Amino acid sequence: MKLVKLIANLGYGSRKDVALMFREGRITDPAGEVLYADDKVPHEHIRVDDEPLDPPAGLILMMNKPLGATCSRKDQGRVVYDLLPPRYRVRDPALSTVGRLDRDTSGLLLFTDDGALLHRIISPKSRVAKVYEATLAQDLRGDEGELFGSGKMMLESEKEPLEPAVLEVLSPRHVRLTLTEGRYHQVRRMFAAVGNHVETLARISVGGLTLGELPAGRWRALDAGDVATLFAGPTSSA
Repeated sequence: MKLVKLIANLGYGSRKDVALMFREGRITDPAGEVLYADDKVPHEHIRVDDEPLDPPAGLILMMNKPLGATCSRKDQGRVVYDLLPPRYRVRDPALSTVGRLDRDTSGLLLFTDDGALLHRIISPKSRVAKVYEATLAQDLRGDEGELFGSGKMMLESEKEPLEPAVLEVLSPRHVRLTLTEGRYHQVRRMFAAVGNHVETLARISVGGLTLGELPAGRWRALDAGDVATLFAGPTSSA
């Protein structure tokens, strides 16, 4: 791919904008030597305004999503894309969230521009476990773990029972729940179905990936080792 198209596809501007950047000497190699549009240079050797070029297509990111941000591009309020560099909104191929966390749910959120990888992560066949921690409005009644793990639980307006989920009780109102599917507002609806209400909810891991020390609102790019960890991590076998 020619450099002008490559850099434009990464969201740095239109092809006309990028051509101007070349003429202004803003695109260089690591030693500061000016590059030209017809040069053949490895991706990792390209600098824009002395900064390394963003990762190429095939990007996957992990964010610690804060409360109050929505997984949308067009919501009038705060959106998760506001926490990324502005050019990430216009990359081609587009960067999409891997599933969604609602406005009132925090924690581990993945993004990728690799459609095949996205579908592999969210496919029920992959059985990639997603672990949530929740605080509840009322004490557990005692039979939730058996019901959630039965594979027979039906939610209102659903036509298929939920896949078995694993409930770990941390205290009478603090739980950890492991799912291998991602239905709409699933954790909240599961507890509503047993007469309880989720007051706080956070996703703490996906597969083998955890947030580690990543602060709320921050993100990092994942490498091949991270992706391997994602799929090598725990799956729900309940």
